[in-house]
Amino acid sequence: MPRPLRWFARLVTVLLAIVLVLAAVLVYTVRQSFPQLEGTIRLPGLTGNVEIYRDKYGIPHIYADTSEDLFMAQGFVHAQDRFWEMDFRRHVTAGRLSELFGAATLDNDKAIRTMGWRQVAEQELPELTDRTRRFLDSYAKGVNSWITANPNASDRSLEYSILKVQNGAYDPEPWAPLDSVSWLKAMAWDLRTNLEDEIDRGLALTALPPERVAQLYPGYPYDEHSPIVTQGTIDQERFDQAAEPRPRQDPRSGARALGEAARTFDAVPTTMGAADREGIGSNSWVVSGQHTKSGKPLLANDPHLSAQMPSVWYQVGLHCRELSESCSYDVTGFSFSGVPGVIIGHTDKIAWGFTNLGPDVADLFLEKVDGDTYLYQGEQVPLETREERIEVAGGDPVTLTVRSTRHGPLVNEVMGQVKPSGEANAVALSWTALMPGRTVDAIFELNEATDWHEFQAAAALFEVPAQNLVYADTSGAIGYQAPGRIPVRKAGDGTAPVPGWTGEYDWNAAPIPYDQLPSVRDPEEGFVVTANNAVIDPARYGPLLTKDWSYGYRSQRILDLLREEIGKGKVDAAAMSRIQRDDRNLFAETLVPSLMAVDLAGPSKEARALLDGWDGAQDVGSAPAAYYNAVWRHLLERTFHDELPEGARPNGGDRWYEVVAELLRAPDDPFWDDTRTEQVTERRDDILRLAMASAYQELSELLGPDVRAWRWGDLHRLTLTHGSLGTSGIAPIEALFNRGPLAVAGGKDAVNAAGWNVQEGYAVTTVPSMRMIVDLGDLDESQWINLTGASGHAFHDNYWDQAELWAKGELLPMRSEAESVTKSAVHTLRLRP
Repeated sequence: MPRPLRWFARLVTVLLAIVLVLAAVLVYTVRQSFPQLEGTIRLPGLTGNVEIYRDKYGIPHIYADTSEDLFMAQGFVHAQDRFWEMDFRRHVTAGRLSELFGAATLDNDKAIRTMGWRQVAEQELPELTDRTRRFLDSYAKGVNSWITANPNASDRSLEYSILKVQNGAYDPEPWAPLDSVSWLKAMAWDLRTNLEDEIDRGLALTALPPERVAQLYPGYPYDEHSPIVTQGTIDQERFDQAAEPRPRQDPRSGARALGEAARTFDAVPTTMGAADREGIGSNSWVVSGQHTKSGKPLLANDPHLSAQMPSVWYQVGLHCRELSESCSYDVTGFSFSGVPGVIIGHTDKIAWGFTNLGPDVADLFLEKVDGDTYLYQGEQVPLETREERIEVAGGDPVTLTVRSTRHGPLVNEVMGQVKPSGEANAVALSWTALMPGRTVDAIFELNEATDWHEFQAAAALFEVPAQNLVYADTSGAIGYQAPGRIPVRKAGDGTAPVPGWTGEYDWNAAPIPYDQLPSVRDPEEGFVVTANNAVIDPARYGPLLTKDWSYGYRSQRILDLLREEIGKGKVDAAAMSRIQRDDRNLFAETLVPSLMAVDLAGPSKEARALLDGWDGAQDVGSAPAAYYNAVWRHLLERTFHDELPEGARPNGGDRWYEVVAELLRAPDDPFWDDTRTEQVTERRDDILRLAMASAYQELSELLGPDVRAWRWGDLHRLTLTHGSLGTSGIAPIEALFNRGPLAVAGGKDAVNAAGWNVQEGYAVTTVPSMRMIVDLGDLDESQWINLTGASGHAFHDNYWDQAELWAKGELLPMRSEAESVTKSAVHTLRLRP
C-alpha cells in the first residue's frame, strides 16, 4: 500500500476506534441509569412487602397491604422512571431553573417567583388533611429511597450526566411533600383559560375600535352547538337538574403595561400545556348502559395538551391486596410523576374523566402605581413587597423585588419597571390558584370513591384547576359535575383588563357555591359529552362562568357521531374509539363552498379541484386536507395581519371559524381590505383568491408541483421534544432525547385534535396526550394509550414505544384485575422493609 494510503488507513482506524469508544461510553452511561425491574430491593420505611408487576410496555401495577406502603412504592417507581422530569418540574414550580441552567432561565424564574407558586403551596400544605399529608410523606420517602440508592449522576439518568458538564456542582436535594403540592400550581397555570384572551382584547383595542374588536370575539353559538348540561337551573340556592328557569331576559343579547404582562406570561415554561392556548382542551364523554352492548356504561377521555417527551402522563395501577380501613385503594389510570395517586382513571367501582371546564378564574387589573404606592378608591395605598433571591449556576445570585396590590402581584414588573404616568402603568394578576386550596385532598378522595355521592364529595375539593368531570359506575349510573373555585365579580364579565383603582370590578370574598355549580345524573338522553364547550346556556343559569368557551365544534361532532352510532345499534368500545379518531375538519363545509365559487385561473385552480367533493377528512394521506389547511393559514394571514398587533393575531382555532363565517357573509367588510395596499380596496373574493394562490405556491415549494401527491401527513408532523433539553440549540444533545417526526392525522379542532398554529406552520403543537376508554361492564376490558412511554430514560425500550401506536389511533389493554396483571407481567420487582 502506498505510504499516503497507509497513513490515511491508520487515521480512519484511529477515528473509528475513538467513535467506538465514545459510543461504548455513551451506551454504558445510558444503561447504567436504567431501573432495576426484577429481583428484590430493600426499602427502609415500608411496613410490609410490596410487589410491582410490569408488562412489556413498562406499565407498573403496585400491590401493597397499607395505603402508606402503596404510595411509598409509587414514589419509588416514579423516581425510577421519571426522576429527571420530577426534578425539573419542581425547579420550574419553585422558580429555581437558574440553579440548573444558569442565567438563560432567569426570566422563567422571575415570572414564577412574582406569582409565588411555591409560596402558595407552603400555605396550602398545612391546611390539607392529616391523612393527605401522611400519604405525601410516604410518597416522598419512596422518592428519597431511590435518590439515596443512586448517588451518582450516571446512576440517575443521561440528563444528569449532561448537566454535569455545565453544572458539575449540582446534586438533587431530597424530595419533599411541598414539591408534590407545588406541581398542581403548574397544572393550574397551563389550564388557566382566558387570560391570554383578556390581553389579546386589550392589545386589539389599541389598534381597532371596540365594535371591530367585538367581531373577533363572537358569542357562543348555543343554537347550533349544544352545551354540556341542557336541563336544570339554580333553585333554592342549589343546582337542581329537574328545575326549570323562571322567565327572564336572555343575557346573550393601558397597552404598554399589557404588553409587558404578555411577555411575563410568555416567560413561564409550560409543563402540561402549550404557548398556543387555544390548542389546550380535551374530549370526554360517557354513555349509559341503555345504549351499550354490555348494558353498562362506557366512558372515554382524551385530554389535549402540549406534545412532550416524556408524556406528562404516567400509567399506573395502585392496588391494595385487600380493601380495608388501612388500605382503601384499588385504582388504575394516569398519574403525574411527582404526585401520588391517579388523576384520571377508574377504581373497582367508578370511572371518571376530565376536560378543562374553562371558567374565567383570572383577571388582569390595570393599576396606577406611584413610587411605592398605588391608587385605590381615591387613596394612595402602600404596595406589598417581598424579596426573592434567585441562585444562578455559574453566576451571582439575583435579587427580585416583587410588588403587589390588593388584586395580586404586578406581573408586568418582571419585564422592567414602567415609569409612573397619569394613566394605568402596571398590571396586577388575580388568579384563584394564588389562593390556598384542597385539590390534593380531592385526588385521594376521588381515588377511593365507590359511588356518585362519594364522587361528588371528592369533586367538591377539586378547586383548582376547575375541570368538567364525567362519571360512570358499575351499578350503571352516569353523570357530570362542574367543580372548582370560580370567582363572583362585583361588576364586569372578565373578558378584558379592568381598572383596579375604582374597586368596582373587585371579586367577592366567596366564589360560586359548589352546590350551585351545574351537575346532572343519569340524563334522559343517556349520555353526556364535554369538549370544552359551554357548560350551560346562560338563559337558564345566572352565575357567570365565562364568556370565552371553546365554540363547540368538537362537542357537537361527538354528539352527532354518538347519535349516529346509537342509531345503528348498541355502542361498544370500538365505536367509542372510532369517535376519538375522527379527523374531519369541521369548518370545511362552511369555507369550501365559498372557495369553489371564486373565479380562479392558473395552477392554483388545479389545486382547488382537490376540494371538489372532499368530505373534510384529514387523514395523513389526504391531499385535499393539505391544500385546505394551507389555504386556511394564508386566508387568516391575509385577512388579519395588516390590522392586528402581533399578540392578537389568529392562531386558527375554532373562534376564528366563527369570525370568518360571519365575514364570508359580508363581502365588503373592512377586514377583507388589506390596508397595506393603499391604492386598492380588496373584497372577500380577492382575499380568497390570493389565499388559494399563496397556498399553492407554498405547497409546491414544500411538497412538489404534483398536487395529487401532496399528503397532509408530510406537513402535519409531530416531533416529540424533550421538556428541558430538547430545545437546547445543541443538535447532538437534542438528537439524544427528541424522537420523531411522526405523521399525524386530524387538526386543531377536529375530534382527533392534533393542533397546529397558523402563525408558526403546520407542525403539531398540541395533541390528545393520552386516550382512555373504560368499560364499566368489565373493567379489565378497558383500553388506554399514552403519547410516549412509561420510561423517561432515553434509549430505554419503553421511552417511546407507545408513540407509533398512539399516532395510528390504536389502544392497549388497560388491565386492572390481579389475574390479568400478573399473567401479562414480564417483570416482577419485590420491595421489602
